Amino acid sequence: MRTLCASTLIGEFFVIGFAGLVAMQLSDVSTTAVWAVSGTGMLLSLLLCGMLGRPGGVQLGWALQIGLIASGFVVPAMFFLGACFAGLWWASVHFGRKVDEAKATRAAAAEAETA
Repeated sequence: MRTLCASTLIGEFFVIGFAGLVAMQLSDVSTTAVWAVSGTGMLLSLLLCGMLGRPGGVQLGWALQIGLIASGFVVPAMFFLGACFAGLWWASVHFGRKVDEAKATRAAAAEAETA
């Protein structure tokens, strides 16, 4: 699960940065405010890559997805991109857990064979 989720978060890192550039040009929000919010989102996406194995890591990822969708109020295209990344996040968590379960089952079967 961690690999799939981390890949999604790295993609979000770049999307948040590019959205910050767009927001700086197209909105009347100050440059300082844009980069304070964008920089925080980018930092959070990187930090979450390391926190995925800890309790609350996936929930913080969902909070980031909500923030990404909400950024559509400043850059309207982010409604679509945020929804796409929320779908990717769901798929990463859902299918990542299935992969982890399959690996655990396979490891248990291999251990039972050697015993």
